[in-house]
Amino acid sequence: MLKSLYSGVSGMKGFQTKLDIIGNNVANVNTVGFKKNRVMFQDIINQNIAGATSPTGQNGGVNPKQIGLGVRTGAIDTIHTPGSPMTTNVGTDLAVDGDAFFVVTNGGANYLTRAGNFTRDGNGTLVNSNGFFVTGVAVQNPPAGSPAGKQGTLHQILINISEDQTSNRDATGNVIKDANGNEMEPLKFTSYSIDSNGYINVVCEDGRSGKLAMVMDQNSPNHGRYYLNDSNALQNENISLATGVVTNPGGLKKVGNTMFEETGNTGITDFGRIEDNKGGQIISGVLEMSNVDLTEEFTEMIVAQRGFQANARTITTSDSILEEVVNLKR
Repeated sequence: MLKSLYSGVSGMKGFQTKLDIIGNNVANVNTVGFKKNRVMFQDIINQNIAGATSPTGQNGGVNPKQIGLGVRTGAIDTIHTPGSPMTTNVGTDLAVDGDAFFVVTNGGANYLTRAGNFTRDGNGTLVNSNGFFVTGVAVQNPPAGSPAGKQGTLHQILINISEDQTSNRDATGNVIKDANGNEMEPLKFTSYSIDSNGYINVVCEDGRSGKLAMVMDQNSPNHGRYYLNDSNALQNENISLATGVVTNPGGLKKVGNTMFEETGNTGITDFGRIEDNKGGQIISGVLEMSNVDLTEEFTEMIVAQRGFQANARTITTSDSILEEVVNLKR
C-alpha cells in the first residue's frame, strides 16, 4: 500500500515540474529569441515479484511480474525550432534564417544568441540590450612567402561603426595636419546597413560608400584601425558579424538574457562568417520572436493539471484503504 502512496508523490512532483516548464514558456511567449523547453518522464525502478521463465517441451514461457515504483524526470529539452519573424524596419534588428547563432562577448567568454535586437553604444560599438559586444570577424592574410593555399587567420573583433580611422592618417600612421597646423579629424560614417552575409555597408560623410573593414596587416602602422573599404582589394579585411553553428543545439546551456553557452555535449562549433559555415542568411529589420505555441502550452497545461489531480487521488485512495485497515481493530 505504501508503494502507491510514494508513486503518487513522485507523479505529483513530476507534473509540478511540467507545470513549472509550461509556466516559464508562457511567460516568455513574447521574448525575442527565446527557445521553449519540454519535460520528458521515465519510470524509476521496478520491483520484481517473479522472474520470467523460458518455454520448455512441457510448459510455455511465463512473463516477468513487476511493480513500478513511480516516475521521475528523464529529460528537460530545449527546442530549437525557428520562432516567428517580426518586422521592425530597424537596421540593427537582425534575425537568422537558418541554424546559426549570433556571437556576443563581455570581453571574456563568448555566448550564443538568437536575439538580434542590437544597438550602437556611445562609442559606436554594436552591442546587445545587456551591453555585451556583438562579435565580428575579419581575416588576416598569411605572411609573404607562405605555402600556396595556406588559409588566412580568422580574428574575432568588435564592430565599431563610427568613423574611418585611417582617413586622417598618412602611410606612416601619423595624423595629417591642415594648412594651419591643426590635426585633421577622421571622417564620420553617416549611414550604415547590414547585408544578408553580415557585412556592414557604410557611407562616409565625403560621399564614399563601401564595407566596414579593419587593417589586419600587423606590419602596417594603421594596424587595428577601422576604415571604409571601397575597392575589391583586401576583401579579407571586410568585417562581418560572427556566427556559430553547433552540432547539437540541444546541448547548449541557457545562461539567462536569452543567451547560451557551450557545454561538453554541444559538439564542434563552426565559428566564422555565416557564408562560410553555411548557417543561413541574416535578415535586417526583422526579429526572431519566441517559438512558444500558446495552443500547445495550454493543452499541455490541462494534461499536467489532470495528471496532478489523478496522482493526488491515488494518495487519497491509498489513505482511505489504510484507514479501513486500521479500523479492522477496534
